[in-house]
Amino acid sequence: MGIKTVAVYSDCDRAALHVRLADEAWPIGPSAPRESYLRIDKIVDVARRAGVDAVHPGYGFLAENAQFASACVDARVTFIGPSAKTISLMGSKTAARETALRAGVRVVPGTEQPIDETASEAAVREIADRVGYPLMLKAVAGGGGKGMRTVASPEDLAGALRAARSEALSAFGDAAVYLERQILAPRHIEVQVVGDEHGTIVPFVERECTIQRRHQKVIEESPSPVVSAGLRDRITSAAVAVARTVNYTNAGTIEFLLDERGEFYFLEMNTRLQVEHPITEMVTGVDLVTTQIRVARGDKLMLNAGTCVVPRGHAIECRIYAEDPDNNFLPSPGRIEGLRVPHGPGVRDDSGAYEGEEVPIFYDPLISKLITWGDTREHAIARMRRALAEYHVRGIKTTIPFFQWVLEDDDFVAGRFDTSFLDRKLAAPNGRAVRGPDAEHEELAVIAAAITEITRTPGSAPTASDSTRWRSTARVEALR
Repeated sequence: MGIKTVAVYSDCDRAALHVRLADEAWPIGPSAPRESYLRIDKIVDVARRAGVDAVHPGYGFLAENAQFASACVDARVTFIGPSAKTISLMGSKTAARETALRAGVRVVPGTEQPIDETASEAAVREIADRVGYPLMLKAVAGGGGKGMRTVASPEDLAGALRAARSEALSAFGDAAVYLERQILAPRHIEVQVVGDEHGTIVPFVERECTIQRRHQKVIEESPSPVVSAGLRDRITSAAVAVARTVNYTNAGTIEFLLDERGEFYFLEMNTRLQVEHPITEMVTGVDLVTTQIRVARGDKLMLNAGTCVVPRGHAIECRIYAEDPDNNFLPSPGRIEGLRVPHGPGVRDDSGAYEGEEVPIFYDPLISKLITWGDTREHAIARMRRALAEYHVRGIKTTIPFFQWVLEDDDFVAGRFDTSFLDRKLAAPNGRAVRGPDAEHEELAVIAAAITEITRTPGSAPTASDSTRWRSTARVEALR
């Protein structure tokens, strides 16, 4: 778009990719988020000093912070997102539920207000009995699975409540939680919407975000394999109704739970761009970030609402994390010693990583989003399998072998899953078998290569066969 960019960075992100690619980069403090990326005053100060016109908040840290949006406006800097009032209203899960009800959209049964922190254990149990078990404890200011606990029986309630409040306070600075009945075997379906300042709100074809681990999405696709054209019309209309109730502007996402009978319930609204926005771009041809910027500068949406809900082919996204699937998905920070990224038709890699970069311990371990497109779901899956096989990261563990395992699962391929899919699969006897064949034989291959080198005659030049052998082991090295 010809717009110059200014990046901000913490100490450990000094050499991060966004810093290297921006026109300018400004330091904002120590590595800990509360001393850098969550410091509104520091970011606004950089905006003033650098003379920026607008701030794009991304999809993390302050992206849904009403105070930040207000501070940008006060500094006469455009906030690329909805108004602070809308963020505050829809950022509260209980207030968002009330908004959905006003829009005539069904919500999951639960409490419409946060649980009083002074309420006795008996009083909380009485409220939970009315909601019904099994239920979910959820952070009012939450997202990303933080501050969330499943409660199967009254005996589990008190401990889960303490844990949810503690995690909510740590993650969001707000310990408030509410109760929501757990919909059994649901699918997680969401609808991207974009609104402009002229009253237009456009919905997009739904995204299937059911494949989750610890309440965190790990694989997304669009369209959903179970949403018919009729259901799509009803669910996108409901999303627009919710957005219109708050006069929504810019990009946002309405999330729903879909039960086994095909009934859907409003879950929450994310007042920002989603991590999984590329799959919507791939099946609609609309650049959502460009659209956000145009809306923020007052342009009228020039999108055809009818075509945006009609998918063109199928797209899948795998979130590549610096985690060890064989060690309970623990973070795997460290230096990326080697990196080979897949390419080709229908393959897109949205990455923040590069060879030689140090993956820090301070932030979410997401290093890349791998997206594939195909004219059918089967084609998109086949391309993803090929892309994952070509994606090699050396120096740290990643979830690539885990995704290879999931994409070979018969139930996944057939579209038979709900939000408990991964929990069930990982608990099964073969649930630990997430490493691909290359990873399984990595140590043996490296040892064999070392023996070959050691036993070579000292001082002799490499033969043709030696050269060939080392080209083969170069691939093994890339897999470590």
